[in-house]
Amino acid sequence: MSLNSVNNILGSLEIQTKLQQQPFQRLLGCWAEIVGVAIAAHTRPLSIQRDILYVAVSSAAWAQNLTFERQRLLVKINTLLPAPLLDIRFSTAYWHSQKEIASKQTLLPHHHPSYLDEEMNLPPEVPLTAKNANTAFADWAKTVQARSHHLPLCPQCQCPTPPGELQRWQVCSLCAAKKFSNSFDS
Repeated sequence: MSLNSVNNILGSLEIQTKLQQQPFQRLLGCWAEIVGVAIAAHTRPLSIQRDILYVAVSSAAWAQNLTFERQRLLVKINTLLPAPLLDIRFSTAYWHSQKEIASKQTLLPHHHPSYLDEEMNLPPEVPLTAKNANTAFADWAKTVQARSHHLPLCPQCQCPTPPGELQRWQVCSLCAAKKFSNSFDS
């Protein structure tokens, strides 16, 4: 019986786990080594679908330049993956992740013109006692009707309208949308 050191056993386990990793995970781990630090700063692998690697890039110029280099990159990538890739597609479409977009466009509810302040002394919500769709709709209709009694009316359609909409568009959001769509039609 041979005794292996803990380092040898851990090393062999590490190698086995790397070999068992999914191709995309393996590619993510060594992306900067494959393409270089400068290119890695402007690219982000997104997925492998049907043996095609999809990569997000920071600009159209990077997408075009890397498209010209894709055969060279494929050769490098295919030496690391168990199944070879057929192609690489570069696009700016998903460069900005949803987290980045959400952080740039954080819109708090009270900033929206349709927001109703707690200061308006709105009636309490109707409790949820619905046992079927009809009673749920009736409960919802009562809540909406109770809220609308305290709202000013739209000067155009006479519907109850949040004050923010009247301040912003001088009409309710539906009338404003109609007005805007009519201005594009003409």
